[in-house]
Amino acid sequence: MIIPEITLSDGLTFPAITFGTYKLNGKEGVAAMKSAVDTGYHALDSAFNYENEGAVGQAVRESGHKREHLRIASKLPGRHHKFDEAIVTIEESLYRAQLDYYDLYYIHWPNPKQGLYVEAWKALIEAKKRGYIKSIAVCNFLPEHLTRLKEETGVLPTINQIELHPYFPQDEMRAWNKEHGIVTQSWSPLGRANDLLTNPILEKIGQRLDKSPAQVILRWHHQLDCVPIPKATSHKRQLENKAIFDFSLTDADMKAIATLARPDGRLKGQDPAVYEEF
Repeated sequence: MIIPEITLSDGLTFPAITFGTYKLNGKEGVAAMKSAVDTGYHALDSAFNYENEGAVGQAVRESGHKREHLRIASKLPGRHHKFDEAIVTIEESLYRAQLDYYDLYYIHWPNPKQGLYVEAWKALIEAKKRGYIKSIAVCNFLPEHLTRLKEETGVLPTINQIELHPYFPQDEMRAWNKEHGIVTQSWSPLGRANDLLTNPILEKIGQRLDKSPAQVILRWHHQLDCVPIPKATSHKRQLENKAIFDFSLTDADMKAIATLARPDGRLKGQDPAVYEEF
């Protein structure tokens, strides 16, 4: 089954589901990523802090797929938000992966107490001009952070990657992103394999549709116009996670899943207003 594509605000096409690579490192990581690409995932999501950019690049080369058909992403860590450091870090990301460019590069966290995320954003804008990056994006940015980027640079990101799952659907943040032409991408889309996957509401919907709870959740993301980033090492699970485009959830299903939302359903309390990661 072919994954449909969306078009970002800058014209870059991007698959409607991305393969997550967090904790996929070394030879085993390469094998898992190569399997994912062979299975039909054409977008790999990585980060400088995942310490697997080299494995990502190796998987790209071993996959045998044309580079221009893939969408490879990495992220700038909080400790390198200063302009000059950010530029060098992006160059190092490319050297590690042995790639000529990244399709997407994100600021991983705004780290607002440091007050350097606008400087980091200016570095991503410059890196795009230099051809290092096709499209520039952010993770975990709140409206106040995004508004400041717009005010100080005139440029908004193409994607805002945020924690999003049925316990934490982020209705207001999704609406803000959509209003401003920013695609919402979902990290931890399955709740990091917590009790979501055995939730009775999701199991009941899955039984009716002959789909797994994971497939129901990933379809829910798609119908919210979000791009989920599931991770799976087994070929079977990789196939299952991308098989979400041949069925639909009803309005009643979507309303039932909405009842799972919690006032603050963050898995580890990582509120971007105060949380910082370096």
